[in-house]
Amino acid sequence: MLFSKTMALPGWSSVGRWTLFGTLACVVASLVFTAVLFKDLDAELTRRLFVGATVVPTIIGAPLFFFFSLRLRTLTRANLRLNRVARTDGLTACLNRSAFTSRVNDWLAKAPADASGALLMIDADNFKAINDRYGHEHGDAALTIIARAIRSTLRSGDIVGRMGGEEFAVLLPGVNQYQAQIVAERIRLSVIVTCFAPEGQAHPLSVSIGGVAFSAPTNFAELFRIADQHLYGAKHAGRNAVVVASVEDHPIIKLPLSA
Repeated sequence: MLFSKTMALPGWSSVGRWTLFGTLACVVASLVFTAVLFKDLDAELTRRLFVGATVVPTIIGAPLFFFFSLRLRTLTRANLRLNRVARTDGLTACLNRSAFTSRVNDWLAKAPADASGALLMIDADNFKAINDRYGHEHGDAALTIIARAIRSTLRSGDIVGRMGGEEFAVLLPGVNQYQAQIVAERIRLSVIVTCFAPEGQAHPLSVSIGGVAFSAPTNFAELFRIADQHLYGAKHAGRNAVVVASVEDHPIIKLPLSA
């Protein structure tokens, strides 16, 4: 749900292959060099030189290639961790706004012409009141609970991100408007039944959800505009509500071309 395309972490088998092939390459190079340089020597001396040309690169090369392979594995792991941190919201473990937008744009660009899906915009209701009453630490806890409730209703191929503040977004590939409405209702109900008890006092949580379903090529900016419009409608209708429409019911706004 969350992960993006990153470099693969080399396994121990890869470390072994690098060590083996690197050492063999050194041995072969050493043998070729010895054969060319000392081809006129007698047989016994040539045999000893070939033994030395085999043993020395093996003794020196194998530990060196093993060390450098381990270093490469360590650096790759560190890069994976940094990439994950850079793309992930530290509080909720969802994609951050930039990473979510990039993932959705990539999906839309690669999707076939008849691909369908839906974008949901989710906003925590009365969140300012939680911060004002209990403090930002409990507000952060509420956001974590809401994010967990959202993820619990989604499939492995769905994409979820935190757009900022108390607002989340979800891309549902391959669904129609009716199915998107069902998923949105599941998210709403999943948040309602969560347990949030700051300072030992139970406090209800709820979200408002606006969404838009599509079945033709589109772009993230257009989906975001329509979904956000319906999110506003859900909040204006009294909050703790879901409004999902079809992109076909809305006029397309042509964005101005950049200079």
